[in-house]
Amino acid sequence: MKKLLLSITALLFATGAFAQQEMGFGLKAGVNFPKYSFSDGDASTGSTTNFHITAFLDAPIATDRFYVQPGISLQGKGAKLTYGSIGTVKQNTMWIEVPVNFVAKFPAADAGNFFLGAGPYIAFGISGKNKYESGWGEAETDFDFGKDGDLKGTDFGLNFIGGFEFNSGLMIHGGYGLGLSNLAPDGSNGDIKQRLWTVGLGFRI
Repeated sequence: MKKLLLSITALLFATGAFAQQEMGFGLKAGVNFPKYSFSDGDASTGSTTNFHITAFLDAPIATDRFYVQPGISLQGKGAKLTYGSIGTVKQNTMWIEVPVNFVAKFPAADAGNFFLGAGPYIAFGISGKNKYESGWGEAETDFDFGKDGDLKGTDFGLNFIGGFEFNSGLMIHGGYGLGLSNLAPDGSNGDIKQRLWTVGLGFRI
């Protein structure tokens, strides 16, 4: 929690540097298709389905073409893990994510702007759930990040975003999250990193 508070404080400090320029505010939501980059030779990984909700500031940098977009996001992630004939585990996790994206906007006649951007994020796990499916039946368990062999609770990575923003403020967006932290629990010989495709809608005012 201390790390989360420090990150939010840094976020507010960063946006304060642009306070003398006109800033916008946005909210976007949509569907996530998360999976893991997974090095365990005994299992294969596939994507599952989750969701995201993100609030962000849209602050121009010197011109009206380049923007910085710090925000705070609730991100549902996870993966589907298959262990041969033994069965599968669907893992759903929820994270508080703090992204800072740098965005370029390109006018499209009078309709609006295409946009492309990228930037780092830091994320903190807040809940996790495993759903086991096998020939013996199904079971569901909760887990605590960083305890009893569960995933580590802090992640760092890069976001890549793109889409179209209409003059009305409506946005169509998509993105990819590239996790760089190894989330495998301590003592594990495996390597677990998050991968995330997203699509959704948003609105900027």
